Formats: sequence, C-alpha cells, structure tokens
Amino acid sequence: MVCVPLRVEPPLYRRRVDFYTKSRAFDTTRARTELGFAPQVDLEEGIHRTADWCPRGRAPVTRLNIVHICDHLGWEGSRMHGVKRLFAWMLPRFDKARFNALISLRRKDLSEDTLEQFGVDVSYMARHKFDPATYPALLKVLRKKEADVVHMHECGATTFGRLCAWRMGIPPSCTSTPTTATRPGSRRWPTACWPCTRTWPSPCRSPRRSSPSAPASCRRSGRRCVLGAPLDEFARVRTPDEIAAARAALGIAPDTIAVSTITRLMPSKETSSSWPRCRRSSAATRARVFIVGEGELQGALEAQAAALNLGDRLVFCGFQRDVAMALSALDVVAFPSLWEGTPLTVFETLAMGKPIVATDADGLMDVLVGGRDALVVPKRDAARLADAICTLIEQPALAAELSAGARVTGAHYDIQAFVTKMERLYELLHETSRRTGRAGVLQADLSFLATSR
Repeated sequence: MVCVPLRVEPPLYRRRVDFYTKSRAFDTTRARTELGFAPQVDLEEGIHRTADWCPRGRAPVTRLNIVHICDHLGWEGSRMHGVKRLFAWMLPRFDKARFNALISLRRKDLSEDTLEQFGVDVSYMARHKFDPATYPALLKVLRKKEADVVHMHECGATTFGRLCAWRMGIPPSCTSTPTTATRPGSRRWPTACWPCTRTWPSPCRSPRRSSPSAPASCRRSGRRCVLGAPLDEFARVRTPDEIAAARAALGIAPDTIAVSTITRLMPSKETSSSWPRCRRSSAATRARVFIVGEGELQGALEAQAAALNLGDRLVFCGFQRDVAMALSALDVVAFPSLWEGTPLTVFETLAMGKPIVATDADGLMDVLVGGRDALVVPKRDAARLADAICTLIEQPALAAELSAGARVTGAHYDIQAFVTKMERLYELLHETSRRTGRAGVLQADLSFLATSR
C-alpha cells in the first residue's frame, strides 16, 4: 500500500516470495537415465579438483572486455604513426582466453595499414572529439561491446571517455604523454573529468609532472608505466647478409657510414637544422644522412636540402614498412626532437643496440641515460648534435660501448612485459572496483607497473 502511491517496485511480493521458497536443487538423474551419462568422479572429488585448479586466493578469471578509446590513429601525410603501431603490437598479444581487446575511434582510418588486418575489433563513431553527441555515441559503443574496463589514450579520448565510464559504473584507465606549459599544443585535462578516473598509467613519465591541471588527489593516482617494443623482432642479431641486403634496399653503399633518424616529419622532430652541419666535419667525409619517414614537412625539407646543395649527403628514404630492416642498416641513429612523448623508435633502436645521439627532450630522458646508452645534447643546439654524431663516427670504441649499453637498456622494455602489466592492471581494476570502487584501486599495490632502468 505504501509502494503503489510512490510508484516504486515493492521489495517483496507473492511471486518473489514463491520463487525464493522453492527448492532449486538439481542432480544428474535424468542425464543418467535418458542419456546414459556416467560421471568420472563423484561430487566431492569434483569440488576438490575445481578448488585445486583455481588460482589460490581468488576465483577463476572471467574474460574481460577491454575497450580502448583513441581519437585517431594517424596524421595526414604520414603512415608511420606511433599509436597505430603500438596497438598493432599490443592488442594481439593479450591473452585471448582472459581478455577481449576492442578499440573505438572517432574517425575512420583510411590508410593502407589498418588494425582490422590484425584481427582487432574496431568501432568508428564519426564524431568530433568535442562534439556533445560523442557522449551518447560512445555510451552506445561501450554498452554494445559490454565493456568491463575502459582504457583511454590521450586527452581527445578522455573528454567523454571518463564520463561514459562513470555513467556505466565501469573502471577507467588513462594513458597520457607529457602536457607541459612549454610544449606547443599542450592541452589541459578537463577538470570535471578527474573525479571519474581510477588510475592513470603514463607511458612516458610521472603524471605528477606531466599534467599540471590535475588535482593533487588525482595526480597521486598516476603511475608511470613505460611502453616497449617487440624484442623478438628487434633484439634479434642480424647476419651480415641480412644487414647487407637492408643497406642495399635503402641505397647505402658498403663503405658509407649511415646516420639516420626514423620519424614522422613534423616540427617537433627538428629534422631541418642539424644535418647540414654534419658535412663540415672532416670525420664525417664517409657519412651520409638517411631520413626514413614521411609527413607534413617532407616537401619543405627536400627543398631546403636542394637549396643547400647537399646532394647525396642527405637522402630521403620515405616510408619504410619494415622498420626493423631499416634500423639494421644504420650505423648511428639520432633523435633531434624538441619535445617528445616516448617515441616507439627509441625502444626499437635500443633493442637493436644502435649507437644513439639524442636531445634532452622529456620523453627521451625518461628512457635514455646519457653516457650509458646514448650521447645526450641540449635541445635546439644543432652544433652540439652534429658534434656528437661526429664523435661517434671518430670513436668506434665509444660507439660500440653505447651500442652494448643500448641492448642492456632495451631488454627492459619489451612490449610483452607491458601487456602483462596491463592485464594485471585490468583485472585489478575490475575486481577492486566492483567491491570498493575508486578507493580500493588507489590503496592497491601498483608497484608492478614500474620498469627498472
């Protein structure tokens, strides 16, 4: 009588009471008599075997649907984009018996190499990242995919991703690269979204330093979890014949010292000012610079090289699908970046044991150690960068020392190890959020996300 005027469902009524008072016990009698079923063990033995099979202290792991949300997978004029390569490495490596990795994108990927080719389930929303209609569109995707955990990549994905996860009551996780006041184009995270975040694994550096707009309580929830490269592909020692074939494919003569950068040609990579200086050193008479990649600045860089009359001292190799092959052909690899997240090519170069010259850009310094696995110079100092390259050409012993150090460092950054950490994080998020919500995740031991250097 109380519930009807208030238009609420009563907690108990005749049908519900009848349901809970009936016996719901089942046995195998019918299966035995009609199907001839003959169990191999009795009930008690079956319970014991099940208990022994289960991991100690926890129930059997159910298959979790992990939906990765990303704004887009590439930039106009470039097929070599880190996010797509990362997903192509990472998603197929998840344990398919425990995880169903999915991805949701704002816009259609029109490039030649798509994630669908790797068997990844991709949904496209065709919405602008700040379009309010993205919110219901993303909710629809998450509900259709029956998402258990949402993993967001960069701020374009987190604008509505956090709110949708909060609305559905599922735990979110966010991967971020540095956003600092000095980094061009850096964006501040929407303050209203922070309370909707459980934990935040950063692929490059401490979120306490990289996201100044986050409240202190949310910065404390951040954990540094560095990415990696597939060591089975890049750490393998190449034979002399393989190296010779790779050099021939890039047009590198046998007696040439090949100095290179493998990158997307964009302003942050600073591929314009340092290379002409390399030709001024007598130590670099046999050196040639090979720029591997494509992007928005390719035309301007080619015009600059022609104006400086660099000739064959600076070669544009264009897009190379087989990055491991291209790396194997090189003698020195340079990272002249002005600012960085953590480029995947640095993990690839370390794993292959190539001598490295790099600037002190934030994302590079989170992985490299000057004097141990790389020569490090200040950003925007083309002369120092060119001198460091010439130093490695002049001193083969130093180059060999850095090469050995690079292999040691690279062994710490395996993409499979990163995937294993993410699998453990997803299970932790799913299990603790169901019992305790946000508080349980923040109190959990997340030290397993760290990578030793």
